[in-house]
Amino acid sequence: MKLAVIPARGGSKRIPRKNIKLFNGKPMIAWSIEAALHSQMFDQVLVSTDDQEIAEVAAQYGAAVPFIRPAALADDHTGTSAVVRHAIAWVTQQQWHAEQGPLDIIACIYATAPLLSAEILQQAMALWPQQPELDYIFSGCRFSFPIQRALYRDTTGAVAPVQPDAIGKRSQDLTETFHDAGQFYLGRAQSWSEARPVFSKSSYLFELPQHLVQDIDTVDDWQRAELLHQLLLQRVSQSAKPPKAD
Repeated sequence: MKLAVIPARGGSKRIPRKNIKLFNGKPMIAWSIEAALHSQMFDQVLVSTDDQEIAEVAAQYGAAVPFIRPAALADDHTGTSAVVRHAIAWVTQQQWHAEQGPLDIIACIYATAPLLSAEILQQAMALWPQQPELDYIFSGCRFSFPIQRALYRDTTGAVAPVQPDAIGKRSQDLTETFHDAGQFYLGRAQSWSEARPVFSKSSYLFELPQHLVQDIDTVDDWQRAELLHQLLLQRVSQSAKPPKAD
């Protein structure tokens, strides 16, 4: 059984009710649910939430919400892996949809990933047969500027290089660096259950282009993500139009 788990707690502080706030006409979480469903890569798409309103919205858009997450797993200090492990344990103990076979690949998809598409999930899932030794496949993106040439700044405005030996080097002479894109984490059920680290030599970074990656933690982040998303929707709409007759 291939399961998608979408964590969505109700206590977002920087952007209140972020997971169900309207984003380009739909609740934010709806875009993640629809990407998972439209990919047809998962036997079930499950939302793990501690919030009844989020549960109702998730169900309206086609996700399963078979339990309400315990409050102990919904505070500011609970990590994503713990939420996924809880979902795995619940599904296993309750024998939820046991007719679909034992748990195999578990995808953790963030509720705040509106730039994620079904096609990207399909491409990432297709890598598993080629990489049988992996624990995880996760979304990542390269830094647009060499982090080795980053600067510190103190309270007076004075600056100092983080890596003094790299500050004068050309960009092409520095090793490329990447960051977690915060969209999806595909993992084997055993890897999640054993809390194996996501960022290790047993993981594969599925690179996303920079225009498909945007953290959404502030109002400015939100507005930029909406603009990027609108451009993506326009591109999809234009590609779906039939060609004009000569």
